[in-house]
Amino acid sequence: MDPNKTEIENEMQSLQDRICAGLEKLDGEGRFKEDPWKRKEGGGGRTRTIQGAIIEKGGVNFSAVHGKTPDKILKALKLKESDFFATGVSIVLHPFHPLIPIIHMNVRYFEMSNGVYWFGGGVDVTPHYIDMDASVGFHESVKKICDASDRSFYPRFKSWADKYFYLPHRKENRGIGGIFFDRLDHKTENLTKSQLFDFVIHLGDQFVSLYTPFVLDNKDKSFSDRQKEWQFHRRGRYVEFNLVWDKGTKFGLDTGGRTESILMSLPPEAAWTYNFEIPPNSKERETQELLSLGEFPLPEKLQGSHDQ
Repeated sequence: MDPNKTEIENEMQSLQDRICAGLEKLDGEGRFKEDPWKRKEGGGGRTRTIQGAIIEKGGVNFSAVHGKTPDKILKALKLKESDFFATGVSIVLHPFHPLIPIIHMNVRYFEMSNGVYWFGGGVDVTPHYIDMDASVGFHESVKKICDASDRSFYPRFKSWADKYFYLPHRKENRGIGGIFFDRLDHKTENLTKSQLFDFVIHLGDQFVSLYTPFVLDNKDKSFSDRQKEWQFHRRGRYVEFNLVWDKGTKFGLDTGGRTESILMSLPPEAAWTYNFEIPPNSKERETQELLSLGEFPLPEKLQGSHDQ
């Protein structure tokens, strides 16, 4: 039996609970604070934020909203007029330590009263300093998650992420990528609605495991003022992407979502130094050059091969 929207909403809520419990254990000190909210047009959500020993600012948001689809959304997504329902979980973590990367995940479901539905989401990592071994390990883990549902997912969704998480005005990637997917249904994929739902929930349940190696490998290392300065500089790029290019931010604001929850993804501090000069032959220069390649370099077995 394919899941209905109530079952999907309930499981998304449970997923938020599981992720929060896992992150509290990983951080060791921080505890989530919950801020429930309601949307006057229909629905609401639970915004949960954390600040701990490792996570400087983090959020795990759940929402389930419904109502008349705004004209702007109908036009942008080329949809016929109909009421909508959307639910999902979104996560962004900004760590204190400059050697621990920013991580983002989103899993979501959208349907309309005329029968149209789809799943979307993804996970991606934005290091302040790129460690190639850690980057390859992350992609290998994501590939295993994808392969458990469909072996075509990773190369397709990895390529999609490379194109999506890109700052055209800077001509650089936001980070090392990951996977990104949208508008998946039984017509676009060789899977049932139930199988697609299982995939997005499985991805969500692996979030803490995907982040754990980055944390454990770096949390006890010392760092310098120069590394913190670079961290703030790279956070600035993260802000630029989310405010200028991210479709999820635009969708949330266009559908009357809660502004505080939507902009939870932004870091607590960032910097925009005019004409920031990166020293040659430095770790900062190495990271910048890797981000400027257009497609993040990975071993051949992990390279995306399908265009979206």
